[in-house]
Formats: sequence, structure tokens, C-alpha cells
Amino acid sequence: MSCRNWLCGLSLLLWITGAWAAEPLALHPENPHYFAFRGEAKVLIGSGEHYGAVLNADFDFIKYLDELAACRLQHTRLFSGSYVEPQGAFNITRNTLAPAPGRYLAPWARSNEPGYANGGNKFDLNRWSDEYFQRLHAFIQAASQREVIVEVNLFCPFYDESQWNLSPQNARNNINGVGTVARTDVYTLDKHGGLLAVHEALTRKIVTELNRYDNIYYEICNEPYFGGVTQAWQDHIADVIVHTEANLPNKHLISMNIANGAKKVEQLHSAVSILNFHYAFPPDAVAMNYHWNRVIGENETGFKGTGDDYYRREAWEFLLAGGALFSHLDYSFAVGYEDGTFDYPSSQPGGGSRRLRHQLGYLRRFMEQLDLVRLRPSPQTVRMVEPTSLSARVLAEPGRQYAAYFWGGPGAAVLEIGPGRYQMCWCDPREMTDSPVMTVEHAGGPWRLSVTKAEAALRLRATEP
Repeated sequence: MSCRNWLCGLSLLLWITGAWAAEPLALHPENPHYFAFRGEAKVLIGSGEHYGAVLNADFDFIKYLDELAACRLQHTRLFSGSYVEPQGAFNITRNTLAPAPGRYLAPWARSNEPGYANGGNKFDLNRWSDEYFQRLHAFIQAASQREVIVEVNLFCPFYDESQWNLSPQNARNNINGVGTVARTDVYTLDKHGGLLAVHEALTRKIVTELNRYDNIYYEICNEPYFGGVTQAWQDHIADVIVHTEANLPNKHLISMNIANGAKKVEQLHSAVSILNFHYAFPPDAVAMNYHWNRVIGENETGFKGTGDDYYRREAWEFLLAGGALFSHLDYSFAVGYEDGTFDYPSSQPGGGSRRLRHQLGYLRRFMEQLDLVRLRPSPQTVRMVEPTSLSARVLAEPGRQYAAYFWGGPGAAVLEIGPGRYQMCWCDPREMTDSPVMTVEHAGGPWRLSVTKAEAALRLRATEP
């Protein structure tokens, strides 16, 4: 049995016996820009459905998770059910966050009073839905068996009235007399109309229910830079997570969604370990925030057409810039098409395909063949590219290992490489093929390399003399 197969067998045994339960996903102790999970350094790469796998009762999440595993992807986002969308929102066809009438599962139980805006009875915010939490547990367990990490996103702002009109937090949809506020005042500490206690209770409930699992982390709020969400409220929810887990066996990572594109974080709650960005291309957010010594992620993509090339490049550049999490929003998943075969229209606000998922799985393999914890972003390694349309991203442990990604070729690049004997392998991100490994000698200093394709990756690893 190979060493790698032996480790996989040990991982499975430890999962079955529960030995991993005390060690949830964590920042790696030797390099907190990467994750540690089940004994290994990790980056997380996903291409997932639109976050409704649990709240949409019609979605077959077993078939969905099987597809992720088949493509070697190990990340998915999950909205808690505190937010739901109407059909047609954001021009998304067959949106999994928009269940059919009567098929929406929220964390809160239904009351005996009719009148919910999208079918069925109103909600009772003082009671939990057994059906919802059974489904939530089943999803997390199934993901764990496939070594898929689940980002449990607790809240999401209401972008316009159409979402607020469907929310159980809206006074029109619950029997509790709370939520008589504007949608832009919901996630605040002072204008919430009685909803803050609801947020606290939901956070405590989910965090307590899911404490046993090692394959989750919590994101406080999706895109809090919209809809009136205040920083003080986010910090308060982070405190609730920390206080809830204080007396529980496991402690989980907390993510904060910082911005669309890039933003330099000036202040950060001490419990936040993951800085997530959306549409972060070029990946300037990584360099801006690398000094925080946290994982930097991009957990939503889109609005750049429906083709594969842009999003594949986005993933490679983000991880080779020093990020550790990339999760593509994949519109080929829908109810009835949980295997990712939905032929979505060209008007969709993003892309996704089985081929792209396999290409992202190939990127995962490329990254896992590196000694991640010793790598750092190394733009200074790139001395020159030609033509100027050629771009390069490099991770390096100088003199020991280098990983580079080139886009915009063919052309040439001059890299500053330490002296030594290296094993060199060229990789094709589009075709998912590796060249034969060659052993090369370099005296040190500038090294001119020919980039023969429009897109190419290079892996160099020093050998013993």
C-alpha cells in the first residue's frame, strides 16, 4: 500500500471512529494562510450550487455532493434558511435559493396561522423546525463522509423588497409581533424591531447543533456591505458564536465577508480567521491583507459570462497569489439537475460546467503536490515577462520549491531562482495534463523560461544533491 493510500485509509478509519471530531477545520499552525484538516495542510476549492441545498426541500443533496466528490472538490456554501429568494431574483433560472411554493424549510417551525407570503402557514420564531434540523444534520454528515467542507452562512441582507417580503423575520410572515422594520434595519443593534434576540437564538441553536462536526466553519453574513448590515452587529454575532462554543467541545473557524473585489481590512474582530471576498479578480485583496496572517478566500464568482476560461483563470490566479479558498458559484446545479447538468441560458449571471469542475479539481491536485506550509507569495521572483500581455503569479520557498501560473502566452518569463537541481513539471490547466517530469540544473539567478501555451503552470522542486 502506498503512503498516500495508507494515509487515506487512516483518515477514513479516524473519521469512522470519531477521532477527528475534536479537531475541526483550523488554520494551519505552521502557516495560518492555509487550513489544517484531518492531519493535512489544505486549500479549499469548490464549484457549488446557489446555497439552497438544505432550505430547498426539493433539492437532492446526496446527488449534488456525489458530483462534488467525483470532481475532487471539497467546499460548498450553505445558507442557513434565515434568507430566501423569489423565483427570478438576479435573473437566475431555476435558482436553488428560490424554493417552489410550500417547499421552503426555515429553521423556525410553522405556526397554525395561515398567511406566509409563498404558501403555507406563518412562522413561529420561538420554535424550531425539527424537519429543517434533521435535514441540516443529514447534509453535514453526508458532506463529511465525502470530505467536503461546508461554509455555514448564518445571515444574508435583504437586497430589495422582494426578499424581505418572503422573510420569516418580516412581521407579516411570523406570529411573534417582531420585524416591523425596514429591511435595511434588520441587522443592526439599535433599529432591529426585536429581531436581535431572534438572531442570537438562531446563532446559538445552529452552533450548538453542529458543534460535533469537523467539516464546517461559520460565515457571519453574506455580503454585509449591502442592505444596512452594521459592523457592530457582525462583531456581536461573532461574540455569540464564541460564547456559545466556550462550553462546547469544539471550536470552529469564523469567516467575515469583507467586500466585492478588494478592500484593505483596517480592524478585525479577534475571532475572525477567514477573510472572504467576492469577485476578487485580479486578486489584489490577498496582498492587501496578507499581514493579518489569516486565510484569505474568494467564496463567490460570477458576472463574467457563462464560459469556463475566465473562472478557471480566476481560481489559479487567486490561489497562486496566496489565497487558500476558492469557491465558484456554479449555475449548472438545479432541482432535478443536482448532478450539475442543467443547460442554463446565456443570460445567467455566471457559469459552471462539469468540465470546469474537473479543471478546478486538477488545480486542487496541483496545489496538494506542493509543501503548502512553506510557501509564500513571491512576486519578486518574476523579473520579466514578454510580451507584456503575459501575466505571472508565483508562490515560492526560495531555493526549495516554486509554483508559477502564466496566462496570456505564448511568451517568455524570467524568474529569479535559487541554485540547485530541480524536478520540473509543466502543467496544462485547461487540458488537465502534466508534462513528463525533468531534472534540471540551475546555477542560481535569472532563469529564462519559454511559455509555449496561452495558459500554463510550472512546478519546481529541489532534489537532494
